[in-house]
Amino acid sequence: MKVVCATKIGNLKSKDESQRGAVDVLDLEQFPMGDEDVRIKVAYCAICGSDPHLVDGIFGLEVPFGLGHEMSGVITELGPKATTKGLKVGDRVAGNFLKFCGTCYYCQNKQQQFCVNAGEYNRPCMAEEVIWHESQVYKLPDEVSLRNGCMLEPISVAVRTMDKVQVQFGDRVCICGGGPIGLLDLQGIKMSSNSMVVLIEPIEARRNQALEWGADVVIDPLSENVYERAMELTDGLGFDKVIDASGSPKAVVDLPKITAKGGFLLLGAMYPGDYEMPLNLYKYCYEHEITISGFYVSPYTFPRAAQMVKKFKLDEFTKIDFGIDDAKKAFEEHVSGKHLKVLIRCNDDISDL
Repeated sequence: MKVVCATKIGNLKSKDESQRGAVDVLDLEQFPMGDEDVRIKVAYCAICGSDPHLVDGIFGLEVPFGLGHEMSGVITELGPKATTKGLKVGDRVAGNFLKFCGTCYYCQNKQQQFCVNAGEYNRPCMAEEVIWHESQVYKLPDEVSLRNGCMLEPISVAVRTMDKVQVQFGDRVCICGGGPIGLLDLQGIKMSSNSMVVLIEPIEARRNQALEWGADVVIDPLSENVYERAMELTDGLGFDKVIDASGSPKAVVDLPKITAKGGFLLLGAMYPGDYEMPLNLYKYCYEHEITISGFYVSPYTFPRAAQMVKKFKLDEFTKIDFGIDDAKKAFEEHVSGKHLKVLIRCNDDISDL
């Protein structure tokens, strides 16, 4: 079975080729099928922003290891006890790359995101096929293609964002970062509330896309003073809800300054493991009483994400794809920043379904 793997740790953007991380396609054995498992022939797997981070070694994993979790495909086999959700061979599906055990302390305490056994079925999806537990698998709506269906997992992240932020009618909202998650957050907030949404993003094409999808104002942090512009837009009050979807230490350091008194700041991205953000606790946590939170993964979101996936505008995310044998080129295109998303086409015979 072909699987896209990180085979060397290093910075994918390094100008020194000897210091670059490497992505290759390996032939690996498939996991065995369990009684409650589902075998899925993978159509598309999108490259997540975390995939290059894995190749860059931020988690300290040993190579080689398989990549990918934003997957769509077609069911080819069901275990004899995979009967709970009514899935059938031939169903077009996507799903959650994590299987929550349901029995550990955290699962029993409404905190699935901390499940101590969640890694058991965390299997690489940038592959010709994947075997998941039935609980991880969700049927795609008929209106959603497999090409767009691989966006189900990123949409679950947007749902998780809204669960955390709880935007209310009339809130002033700021999203920092116009990548896939920031733009999905924007769409989700605009669907769920009549709020002013401002997006901070240095890339012009992404700012323009945000305006097309409903952003009220966009800010270019390279040419504008973010703090001054934020105060101008909010009559000096700041934003009620601030969401970071950039993962950039340069961007997040000033976000407490534009969060309103009593406001909520969500650091909703992946940051360098050794980065420690400076924060004036007296000013922002005492005087301003802002709430700062983050999140890890997306528990309790997939049923709603599967219900809402057809409501999102997804074509701009799924325009570019490469065959599985061209995975190295696909990663090069991804880290170039020229595209919102890059997809890996894992099986050509089902890619049009």
